Amino acid sequence: MIRDLCDGDRLARQLDFLREIDRLKTVYRQTILTDRSRRENSAEHSWHLAMMAALLPEHGEEGGIDVNKVIRMVLVHDIVEIDAGDTFAYDTKGHGDKAEREQRAADRIFGLLPDDQGAEMMALWREFEERGTPEAKFANALDRLQPMIHNYLTEGHAWQKHGITARQVLERNKVIAEGSEALWAFARRLVESAVEKGYLAP
Repeated sequence: MIRDLCDGDRLARQLDFLREIDRLKTVYRQTILTDRSRRENSAEHSWHLAMMAALLPEHGEEGGIDVNKVIRMVLVHDIVEIDAGDTFAYDTKGHGDKAEREQRAADRIFGLLPDDQGAEMMALWREFEERGTPEAKFANALDRLQPMIHNYLTEGHAWQKHGITARQVLERNKVIAEGSEALWAFARRLVESAVEKGYLAP
């Protein structure tokens, strides 16, 4: 095993974690790629959010957002899906035990790391989930907006597949406004256009 090549437990635990998170590449979401070739995996989703965080902080609702923290937060936020799986945004039944499943996953996966780094990753994940800081609000805004853009660019693929309506999309994603009024205004225009084009039911 690769950990046998490590000089010390700290590097071994860090590499164990890095090996484990490779599994995020096998967790597939309902969203398809914009070229429509296949479903997006959760690792790709996290990477895409990190790029959005790097490019769009000027649209954040509160000044002084720590962009580096937002990037780290979005890279960490879905790691729990390795164990818990991806819960479709509009799956009300799946959301019933989502918090419990994800907490167990966070305990196990972040527990692979050295204690200080595990605690740091856990704190970032919890901050994202609680949406209490400007960084978490902005990270959540990006997390909600990205699949909306994908759905629009694929003529409502996941929306139509699951019979989702504009009302559901707006209700689910209104938290975008907490992180960015500008991005929420864009999201509302996107929904209106999707309805006009027939990508999304009213």
